[in-house]
Amino acid sequence: MAICIFPGTFNPIHEGHVKMAEFALKKYNFDKIIFIPAYLPPHKEIEKSLAEHRFNMVKLAISKNPKFELSDIEYKSEGKSYSLITVRKIIEQYDIRTRLNFIIGTDAFAKLETWYHPEELKKLVHFIVFPRLGDYGENIYNEYREKGWHFEVVPSEYINISSTEIRNGIHNGESKEIKEYIENNGLYKN
Repeated sequence: MAICIFPGTFNPIHEGHVKMAEFALKKYNFDKIIFIPAYLPPHKEIEKSLAEHRFNMVKLAISKNPKFELSDIEYKSEGKSYSLITVRKIIEQYDIRTRLNFIIGTDAFAKLETWYHPEELKKLVHFIVFPRLGDYGENIYNEYREKGWHFEVVPSEYINISSTEIRNGIHNGESKEIKEYIENNGLYKN
């Protein structure tokens, strides 16, 4: 079974996330993409109270695609969500014998070497990197290739949306269902 994981804060999940997963699903013919909302991301300050809402919004956003799956592996931990621990659990759960595919944006990709035990993570993962407009460019990619990271930069139709813009009311990149969820639960009020 060809599996790809898509871990993230998803604060909130938006159309850009969904389109990235749809693109990867089609390009690589994955059997499933597993969305894994972080309970507490180690590199971001986030309110614990949002964990359940972020989890629920991901569930809502991916419900129409039968090849998208939601994992509560990090949500249930109720602690910091370290990718290495999650990757190990997924590899064991699905008996994966090759590198695990992992969708990531360039903003997070550029910080890989600050993650929890990056040298071990490097041995287990093949990253599918989705660049943002104006992001880091060839320098970071060349440096990471030389250091032995396994990844592929995926040229796709760029979607100019960020969760930060949605939280700040600058962008309407969330689906109708997510927008209603945010409004009904009084989230991200300035």
